[in-house]
Amino acid sequence: MTVEASRAEHSGSLVARIAAAAKTTEDDVVAVFTTHGIPLAYPPARPRSVRVHRLRVHGVRAGTNHDGPFDRTFTFDTDFTALVASNFRGKTSVLEIITWCLRGSARDRLQADVRRWLSGVELDVSIAGQAVGFRLALDKGDLARGMLLAAPQKESLAGESGAAGRQGVAILVDTTDEDDFAAHVATFMLDRLDLQPLVNAVSKDKQVGTQTHGWPAYYSAINLPAGPDKPLLGDQPMAGLPGRLLQVFLDLPAAAVLTRVKATREVLQSEVTQERDRARQAAEQRAADRARAQEALTAAQTELDRLVQQGPGPSLTDLADAAGRLAREVADAEENWDQLNRVYRAARRQRQADEKALNDVKESEIARLLFHGLDPSACPRCETPITTQRRQDERDVHRCAVCTAEVVGETVSDEEVEAEAQGRVDASESAEDAARQALESAESTVFQLTAQLDGAQQRLRAAGTADTVRQRMNAELEVARWKGALEMVPEPVEHEGDQESTVLKVLAAADKVLDQDSKAAATALFTELNAEIADLARRFGMSALERVEVNRAAQMKVIKGGGAQSFFGKQSPGEQVRLRIAVVIALLRVGARLGISTHPGLVLIDSPKAEEVQDFDAAVVFKELAELATSNHIQVLITTADRELSRAVLPADCLVTAEEGAPLW
Repeated sequence: MTVEASRAEHSGSLVARIAAAAKTTEDDVVAVFTTHGIPLAYPPARPRSVRVHRLRVHGVRAGTNHDGPFDRTFTFDTDFTALVASNFRGKTSVLEIITWCLRGSARDRLQADVRRWLSGVELDVSIAGQAVGFRLALDKGDLARGMLLAAPQKESLAGESGAAGRQGVAILVDTTDEDDFAAHVATFMLDRLDLQPLVNAVSKDKQVGTQTHGWPAYYSAINLPAGPDKPLLGDQPMAGLPGRLLQVFLDLPAAAVLTRVKATREVLQSEVTQERDRARQAAEQRAADRARAQEALTAAQTELDRLVQQGPGPSLTDLADAAGRLAREVADAEENWDQLNRVYRAARRQRQADEKALNDVKESEIARLLFHGLDPSACPRCETPITTQRRQDERDVHRCAVCTAEVVGETVSDEEVEAEAQGRVDASESAEDAARQALESAESTVFQLTAQLDGAQQRLRAAGTADTVRQRMNAELEVARWKGALEMVPEPVEHEGDQESTVLKVLAAADKVLDQDSKAAATALFTELNAEIADLARRFGMSALERVEVNRAAQMKVIKGGGAQSFFGKQSPGEQVRLRIAVVIALLRVGARLGISTHPGLVLIDSPKAEEVQDFDAAVVFKELAELATSNHIQVLITTADRELSRAVLPADCLVTAEEGAPLW
C-alpha cells in the first residue's frame, strides 16, 4: 500500500465527511473551521531541504592560551563533515553558532565567554532551494544587528558580493532586537519549509489553554539532543511533541491540522465543562436556598397556626390593612366633597345672578335693551374696572357703563326678554338643586366612612394591646417574609440532558476523520519506517536488534534477540544515540522512496562518543553515517575529539581538523 493509494482512499470532500460524521451541514463545518482559523485542506508538503554551505566567524578570543583576533571560514562541500579537535576547542560552538542562525536564537550550550569573543557571524545556506544568508553583528555577546538575506544563488552571498543590492541580494530581515530577529527567522523558516505551528492544550489551575510550538521545536530534530532523558525525536517529551514531529516529518495527512483541532476542542470542551459545573453549583445553591426558605416558612406557618388556635380573632395585620384602606377611602371622599362643594357654590352664584338679571329686565327699559349684550367688569382695551357709579348711571340716565355714550335703540318686546330671563333662572335653579343633592350625598358618604374608620382604629388599638395578638402579628410577618424569600429563589429547571454544541460536534467529528486519515496513511509508512530504522541501527552496531515498533506518538518498542522487549527510554545512552540517528535517516530514506517531503535533511550530531559509544561501535557509526549521507544526499555535521578514529574510517575531504590542543577557530 503506497502513500498515494492512502491519499486516494480519503480523497472525498473533507468538509462533506466531517459534516456526515457530525450529522450537521457542510456550512456549519466551514463556519467552525473558519472561525477558529483552522485550514480545511492539507496538500502534500513542498520540499523542505536545508543545506549549510559556508560559515564565517570573526572576533577576538580572550582568557585562553590562544588569545587574539580570529577570522575563520568553514566550507561544507561534502555530505558528511566531521569537526575534529581536542575537547573544549570549539567543536560544539560551531554547531551552536549554526544553530543560532538557523534557529533564530542561541541555546545555553553556546557558552557566554564564547559569545563575547564573537563580533560577527556569516552563515550561507540553501533552504528549500533558496540561497539564504544569515548575518549577525555582536557586541559583548549580545546581538547588535541581525540580517536575513536572499539571493538567486549561494555564490552571490559570499564576501563583499553579499552586500544587499549586489547581484540580486535582497534583505528580508534587518533588526537590532534579538527577540525580533528570532521571531522573523522562525516565521521565515516555517513558511519556506511548509511547516505549521504545533498547537496543544495545556491545563493549569483547572483552566485549559493552548500552547504553540513553532520553529525551535522542529529544529530540535535537526540538532540531535544528547542524553538519556531526551525523547526519540526532538528535545521536548511534553505535550506529545515527539509524535507530532514524527507525523509532520512523515507528511501524514493533516498532522499539524489535527493537533490544532484537538487543542481547540479540548479548550472549548473545558469551557463547556466549567460552565456546566458553574450552572450545577448555582442550581445546587438555589435548591439549598429554597430548602432553607421552605423549612423556615413551614416553621413560621406552624407557629402562626398555633397562635390562631390559641387566640382566635381577627388578624392584627388584617385590622391594620382595613384601617389603612378606610383612611384612603375617607381621604378620597373628602376630596370629592370638596370638589362638589365648589360646584354647588358656583351654581348658587349663577342662580343669584340670573335672578338679578330677571329683576332688572322687569324694572328697567335699558336693562331690557342691553340684555343680550356683553357685561364686562372692566374696559376691554385698558382693563380699567367699571365702577358701581357707572353701572348706576347706565340704569338711571341710559349711558353705557363702558364708554359713557348714550344708549339708544329700538325698544324690544318686554315679554320676550322677561321670558328668556325667567328661563335662565329656571335652568340655574335646577343646576343648583342638582349640585346641592350631589354635595349632600358626598357629605353623607364622608360621614359614614369616617365612622367606619373610627371603628377600625378603635378595634386596631384594642387588638394591639393584647400580647397574643402582637405575637400573631409577628408570626404573620415572619410567614410573609419567608414567602417572599421563597418567591425570590427560582424553581429548579429540569434539563433534558446537555446538548453538545454544533462547534464541539464538528470538532469531534473532525478529530475522528482526520485521525482516521492519519492512521490509514501511517499503516504503510510505519511498516517501512520500522524496517528501515532496525536495519540502520544494526548497521550502527546494535547487532542483537531484531526489530523496532514505532507508533504515531513516537514511542519506540525495541525487540532484541530472544524476543526481549523494552522501550526506547530503557536503552543505554549509546543505543539511544544510534536509534535517534537511525530514525532521522530512516525518515529521509523512506520519504525519498515514497516521494514525500519529510525531514529537512540536515543532521547535527555533537560528540556521539561521549554517550558511551565504544571505539569499534563509533567507527561503525561514523563509517555508516558517511556512506548513508553520500548515498542519500543527506548533510551530516558531526564532532569528535578522536583524531585516530576519524582518520582511520573517514575520507580526508570529510575532515575539518585542528592541531592537537589548538582551537578549531
